[in-house]
Amino acid sequence: MTTQQPLSQANRLAHRIAGICLTYPDQDLVNSIPELKEAAHGHHRLTGFLDHVRCTPLMELAAHYTDVFDFKSRRSLYLSWWQDGDTRRRGASLVRFKQVYRSHKLEFTGAELPDFLPVVLDYTATVGNADLLQEHRSGLELLRLALADAQTPYAAVVEAVCATLPGPSPKDRAQALALARSGPPREEVGLAPYGAAR
Repeated sequence: MTTQQPLSQANRLAHRIAGICLTYPDQDLVNSIPELKEAAHGHHRLTGFLDHVRCTPLMELAAHYTDVFDFKSRRSLYLSWWQDGDTRRRGASLVRFKQVYRSHKLEFTGAELPDFLPVVLDYTATVGNADLLQEHRSGLELLRLALADAQTPYAAVVEAVCATLPGPSPKDRAQALALARSGPPREEVGLAPYGAAR
């Protein structure tokens, strides 16, 4: 796979830190805050989130994470869900993620699905390009907007990732949906449930 969206060293580091921040919070995260803050210097959205983690009890952080990223909440961290929803097409999308990893001689062996955003961010940080995120930019932007609507500190983490990608982020859902329609036709699949009633 050719590199179309190269990442600077600073942005690779931002992806690595954002991926850590978007995983389920545990004591390891809390213990690593000083090191992560030093590494995130210059990325104010990430340092602000890390300050929030430092000042919040771990049990509260864990409960908030579960509440925010509950699949039913329409704030899914699984990128192919935004395109394919709960359809059979999602299986093909997951295979595509694995193929991309293998094309860079990276074997996916994690317990999470290969489209889990922290996994994708670890990949982009490792290989130094954002092609896979660009392929799923519309879903990433819809997630950013949904987190902002929920007024959760996690919004800043996804905003930090979006800020590393070329071009401005969509300002609202209509622009994000238009971004989806401007891509491959299959990108529209799974976006409709976003606005559906819970």
